[in-house]
Amino acid sequence: MRQIKELLRLKHEHRLSVRKIARSSGLPVSTVGDYLKRAQMAGLSWPLPEELTEEQLLARLLGNGVTQTTASPPAKGLPDWKEIHQELRRKGVTLQLLWNEYHQSHPEGYAYSRFCELYREWEGTLDPVLRQVHVPGQKMFVDWAGQTVPIHNPTDGTLSQGHLFVAVLGASNKTFAEAFPNEQLPCWIAGHVHAYAFYGGVASVTVPDNPKTAVVQACRYEPQLHRAYAEMAEHYGTVVLPARPRKPRDKAHVETGVQIAERHILAALRDQQFFSVGALNEAIIPLLARLNAKPFQKLEGSRDSWFETEEKARLLPLPATPFQLAVWSKAKANIDYHVVVDNHFYSVPYQLVHEQLEVRKTESTVEFFHQGKRVAAHPLSHQAGRASTLEEHRPKSHQKHLQWTPSRLIDWAAKTGPHCAKVVEEILRRQPHPEMGYRSCLGIINLGKGAGLERLEAACKRALHFQTCSYRSIKSILQGRLENQPIEEQLPLPSPSHENLRGGAYYDQSSKPSNPSTDS
Repeated sequence: MRQIKELLRLKHEHRLSVRKIARSSGLPVSTVGDYLKRAQMAGLSWPLPEELTEEQLLARLLGNGVTQTTASPPAKGLPDWKEIHQELRRKGVTLQLLWNEYHQSHPEGYAYSRFCELYREWEGTLDPVLRQVHVPGQKMFVDWAGQTVPIHNPTDGTLSQGHLFVAVLGASNKTFAEAFPNEQLPCWIAGHVHAYAFYGGVASVTVPDNPKTAVVQACRYEPQLHRAYAEMAEHYGTVVLPARPRKPRDKAHVETGVQIAERHILAALRDQQFFSVGALNEAIIPLLARLNAKPFQKLEGSRDSWFETEEKARLLPLPATPFQLAVWSKAKANIDYHVVVDNHFYSVPYQLVHEQLEVRKTESTVEFFHQGKRVAAHPLSHQAGRASTLEEHRPKSHQKHLQWTPSRLIDWAAKTGPHCAKVVEEILRRQPHPEMGYRSCLGIINLGKGAGLERLEAACKRALHFQTCSYRSIKSILQGRLENQPIEEQLPLPSPSHENLRGGAYYDQSSKPSNPSTDS
C-alpha cells in the first residue's frame, strides 16, 4: 500500500511519466501502468481522502474479490484447538495426522490447508512462552538474565551484583533460576549442574547463547565449545547446540523465561536489600515455586503439572556423581620430569621432558595429558614448594640410585671384605649428609670389578692404615699396585732439645685458665 500511494503521488504531484515512476520506485513499467489505470478507473487521485483506509483503497483498486476472500468463512465443526495443540507435543504427531482424524469425524469440515491456517491463527493468540512446540525431554534453554540484584557488603558498605541464571525446559516451560556472584565459567557450570539436579534429569539437548564461558569461537555452522563446557555435556550425556549468533529466536523459550523470571521474581524483590548471594537465593526459592505452580492463562494446567505428566519421564537420568569443574591449562615438563602447578611439583614420565602437556585440575586431582592421552594423575596438593613423585615416572638409573641407603652400601661393601666395609663407613661418617658420600662409595665398590675383590680389600686395608679413605686414594693404590707392599710402621721422630723450643708442656700450661686474682 505504501508503494501504491507513492505511485499516485509521483503521478499527480510531480507529473512524472510511467517509465520515470517505474525507475524511481524499482517496479516494472507494466505494474506501474496497471495500478495507475486501476486508480483512474476507481476515480482516485492525489492526495487521497484522509478517511479512506488501506482496506478500502485496496478494495477500490482490485474490486470486491479481496473483501470476500478476507471475510471469515462460517464455522464448520471447529476443532478443539487446545486438544490439537496438546497432541502436537507428542512424539511423531503431525497436523496431517490430526487433520485426517478430524476429517473422519467431520467429512464436511475444513480442508487441510484451511485447517492449518485456522490452527496457526489460534496458536498466535497463546502466551508467547508457549508458542513453540517441543518434544518433551528434548531441549533445555539456558541464559543469564540482563537484570541484576544489588548485593550490599555489611563490612565495608561496597556494592556488588547478583547475576540470575535461568533455565527453561522446552515442552513444559518449567523454569529454574539461581543467583550467582558473577557470570564466569565456574558459575556458568554450577548453574547447569544445579538445574539438572532441580529437574531430576537431563534434557537431550542444551541450548545456550554464545557467551565466552560456553563458546570459545562463535560460528553459525561449527561453533567451538569451551573445553570444560563440552566436558560437562559429555558427563551428563547431553548435546550442546548453541543458538546462532544474533538469532535470539533460536532460544525464544529462555528469552521469554528470563522476562518472566525478571517480572515474577526480581520485580517482587525490588524493595528488599540483600547482604549475600545466599540470602538472595533463599528469597528466590518460594517465588520460583509459585511461578512454576501458576496456572497457564489459555491452557489447562501449569508448568509443574505439565512437567510431571509429560516431560519428567522423558528426561535422561542423572549420572551417579555431579560434574566436577576442571580447569585446563598448558605446561612443559622440566628436565627433572616434574611440572609446576600452583607452585607444587608433580611428576610425569621422564620420556616427556620438555614436552608440551595439558593440565586438568579439579578440586581433588591434577591430571596431565599428552596428545589427548592421560599420562599422569596425582591428588591435588596445597604444599607450596614440595613435590609429588611417582616411582614409575623416574628413569631406571634414578630408581636404582634412590634405592641405596647407608646400611645397604655397607652390607654390599662387606661382601668384598671387612676393610672395604670400614672404608665405606668412614666415608659416610665424614659427610654432613650420608647421601653426599654415596657416589664415592659406589665408585670404590665398582673398582673391584676391574681389579678384583682381593686387591680391593687389600687396598682398603692400606687406606685405613694411612687414614686416606677416599675413592681417589684407593684408585691410586690399585693403579700403582701398592696394595701388597709391606706397611711400614710410622715411628715417632725424636724432638731435638733447644732453648727456643717450648715443647708440649708449655702449651698444656698455657691452655689452663688463668687465676683472676693474679691477672688483676
